[in-house]
Amino acid sequence: MKSFLALARQIDALSRAAAVVAAWLVLICALVSAGNAMSRYTLDLSSNAWLELQWYMFGGTVLLGAPHLLNKNGHIRVDLLYTRLNDRQRAWLDLGGLFVFLLPFCYFMVIYSWPWFVEAWNINETSANAGGLIRWPVKLLLPAGFALLTLQGISEIIKRVAALRGDISLDSHYERPLQ
Repeated sequence: MKSFLALARQIDALSRAAAVVAAWLVLICALVSAGNAMSRYTLDLSSNAWLELQWYMFGGTVLLGAPHLLNKNGHIRVDLLYTRLNDRQRAWLDLGGLFVFLLPFCYFMVIYSWPWFVEAWNINETSANAGGLIRWPVKLLLPAGFALLTLQGISEIIKRVAALRGDISLDSHYERPLQ
């Protein structure tokens, strides 16, 4: 189990690194958005490339940040059920959700989005909008983001199994989102 927990720590570190990139993308996206708005309203200059760049960065923020959110127990759950369970029951429920929902969904997203990226790469697909950007980078975010989420799901499975075996103590605190 020690080697599996070491693997989980490495996956967690990878998710943290992706989350740092996602956080920087938020800042850069905000700066690009502000710069685009200022140039549009003060200089009457605009480009679809700036708008598409914001879209790409928003996609990167979501897809690269999701694994770390899973690591921090931040994904939304069925509150009525989850908040009433003890730590052991939460671990079992999490395992079920990870195996039944997360991993199959991520698998299909990677399998079906990879050819979409490869096609965009092979034809060097560009946006149909005037001044638009190439599309393969944003299409690469889908399989890459879901592959990272798959890895984080595996890390969470390792940690839940270790907690159920009594090898580690797992913080399963969950705070309901504010309504």
